[in-house]
Amino acid sequence: MMPVSKDTVMMLKSYQSQAEQLVRNYVLADPFLPYTSVLGGIFACKTAYELTQLISSFYFKSYAGLTKMQRFEWNNRGMSTLHAIFITAMSLYLVFFSELYSDQQFGLVPFRSSPLSTFALGVSVGYFLTDLGMIIWLYPSLGGMEYVVHHSLSLIAVAYSMLSGEGQLYTYMVLISEATTAGVNLRWYLDTAGMKRSSAYLINGVVMFFAWLIARILLFVYLFYHVYLHYDQIQQMHTFGILLVFVVPCALSIMNLMWFGKILKGLKKTLAKSQ
Repeated sequence: MMPVSKDTVMMLKSYQSQAEQLVRNYVLADPFLPYTSVLGGIFACKTAYELTQLISSFYFKSYAGLTKMQRFEWNNRGMSTLHAIFITAMSLYLVFFSELYSDQQFGLVPFRSSPLSTFALGVSVGYFLTDLGMIIWLYPSLGGMEYVVHHSLSLIAVAYSMLSGEGQLYTYMVLISEATTAGVNLRWYLDTAGMKRSSAYLINGVVMFFAWLIARILLFVYLFYHVYLHYDQIQQMHTFGILLVFVVPCALSIMNLMWFGKILKGLKKTLAKSQ
């Protein structure tokens, strides 16, 4: 192996320094961060879709027997699951473990943000743009009008919060509900793979019931309580921001309750068959 000359080492270090400066001054600079994170989110969705297709074709025998539309949805749900894991982890950390939104910190809660919180919202905007585009393109194969409404409301609220820095705490509280997405996708995978009568399908239904109850019902009750306690601060937001704080969670709550009723009905049917 030939030794690397000092000039080559110096040149590589120079390129590395220039690249780091470029990333720091432009890609991750505050004015550009929302846009670079959105592009990063779209790129991550594309990568997740392709990886799901590649891995599934090698490791899941049933994948080859799916129709073209089923394979498309299979890959789409892989992308959806990756986003759900990422945004749930970020939301839980920022809402419950970081000091960013703590009442002990200085400043009004609805106006607090950080580069990390803005970046995570941008990635989520990239996902909702990508997924909404797929839903509309193949409508109604990937979901009916309720999915279009859900994604549109989520996209508007997350994008506004990302660009304005307002109401990020409440946006993250709502995004915690994405924790249930992985369970929903797994249920579809089990059904598509012909495992509807398996114990895994039953366990998934039970776990999904409790996850939905906590993340999409009880957590929204806590969100509304938090809004009530900080109403004087929320009144200082822009009118559109105030509207989003009230309208989006209310609309999503109604949809969550409707879906929860379907989950409960499905769980009862699955439990009855297993006896």
